[in-house]
Amino acid sequence: MDQQLRPTSLGPGDTTLAAEPDAALSSASWDRACRVHLVEGSDVGLSGEEQSLLRTRLRSAALLLFGGFSIFLLWHITELPFKHQWHLIKFVVHVAATLTLGGIALSLCSQCTVSTSRLRWLELLTFGLPVGVFALLNYDRSVEILDRGLTNPGIPSAWVVPLFIYAIFIPNHWRRAAVVISCMAVVPLLAALVTTLRHPAGAAYITEHLGAVVETVLAVAVSAAGAIWGVYTINNLQDAVYQARQMGQYRLKHLIGSGGMGEVYLAEHLLMKRPCALKIIHPEKAGDPKVLARFEREVHTTAQLSHWNNIDIYDYGRTDDGTFYYVMEYLPGMSLADLVRQSGVLPAARVIHLVRQACDALQEAHGLGLLHRDLKPANLFASIRGGRHDVTKLLDFGLAKPLAGIDNANLTSDGMITGSPLYMSPEQATGDKEPDPRSDIYSLGGVIYYLLTGRPPFDDEKPLKVLIAHAHEMPQPPSKYRDDVPLDLEAVVMRCLQKNPDDRYQTVSELAAALDDCEQSNEWTWDDARRWWKNHESGAALSTRALVG
Repeated sequence: MDQQLRPTSLGPGDTTLAAEPDAALSSASWDRACRVHLVEGSDVGLSGEEQSLLRTRLRSAALLLFGGFSIFLLWHITELPFKHQWHLIKFVVHVAATLTLGGIALSLCSQCTVSTSRLRWLELLTFGLPVGVFALLNYDRSVEILDRGLTNPGIPSAWVVPLFIYAIFIPNHWRRAAVVISCMAVVPLLAALVTTLRHPAGAAYITEHLGAVVETVLAVAVSAAGAIWGVYTINNLQDAVYQARQMGQYRLKHLIGSGGMGEVYLAEHLLMKRPCALKIIHPEKAGDPKVLARFEREVHTTAQLSHWNNIDIYDYGRTDDGTFYYVMEYLPGMSLADLVRQSGVLPAARVIHLVRQACDALQEAHGLGLLHRDLKPANLFASIRGGRHDVTKLLDFGLAKPLAGIDNANLTSDGMITGSPLYMSPEQATGDKEPDPRSDIYSLGGVIYYLLTGRPPFDDEKPLKVLIAHAHEMPQPPSKYRDDVPLDLEAVVMRCLQKNPDDRYQTVSELAAALDDCEQSNEWTWDDARRWWKNHESGAALSTRALVG
């Protein structure tokens, strides 16, 4: 059978029925899914975000200047043929500057990696070129005016353009901007002064038109001061935004996902410069102080988990306005749901490799009396940690799962359930008995089913029908949809999916032992995982998906 079998649509049932349905993250292409936002420490040079901003802004400035120079180049061409060699020199310089600005803009594409030092040199080149060209043109204009005995060679208004483009586009501290802008402002003054003094009529001009000279100096000085003040003002606005994007000791970088109870942000610890995922639960979404108290209790419980395959909880807190947040490790990789959507069903050996690690994570949690209650492919994450690939991470261990009714399933107010219908155990679906560790085993069997076939054990547009199927029907064996599923692994899956908890594996350690006994156990190695990720990377990038529950 075709190993690239693609999963069927999971429909609305693949949502946690303890909150509003999560907003799924779109994956337009493998390249978009396989992209990681690297966060660098900002103690040396620029941070990753600042460096990206400088590159983007510098590219915009180079494009703008390139467009302006190109327009005036067309006007310059209308003067052909040139009457003097000096005119040809000006034309060649104009063409060279225009092409260089275009080249700088192309070199700053969003996919290109550019160091901070190179960005700063490109910044000086981007604005130094226009200043040099304008100095050359101003020299020619001043000589021509003085030769003809006219007054007020002056400074062309074009000098103001690079000043304000620099102030508006280039992120900078105002002191550094003051040095650069002052240098840019002094050049036209020096060029005009040198041109005037070297000309025979220059000294007489300065003596006779001292007021015009002063006006020119003041105009340039005011323009430079305005540009510097603009940088200072923009910095103040950026600082205000920066403060608004802080949550305790964490700086929010950008939104990476949202769910029914809150949003997840890529964040950075202000002192440690460590990237992390910060989840915010807003008071109006929680709706009840008791719910926030439950969040805190769940964080305390989950923080006790220390196994390699459980996600680490770094911190939690509450802001003055009542917003609760907790901080998790930031994982490169992708969820098993995304993995199957992107690359198709997984080989049996890889399925065993990934799920076997999930068993270890669950065994620790069950030993602490903690049930997951919402195991599904979206809550298992294939990550890259410690130089190893395909490290399974178990997410959302009971976090943010307040009980809620299922109105669209026509349940009564007493019919409160929690979990995802597509992977929910019969006892969760009916509410007849309190779930125990065997309920998680059932759900994990449903996850294995999905990884092997690309579909959940039961699927329907109406969640109630899915719940009824879980309670009363046995799913088709995985081999019906994929004929290369090993019989021993299929037997493990079908035992996990037994309706009566007594007929399933009684502990996760029993399930782990059954997976170890499968013929293809240990056939998928860490080297196999590394090669797979290397072959599916886009350049040097890896996937990063939001840790949303």
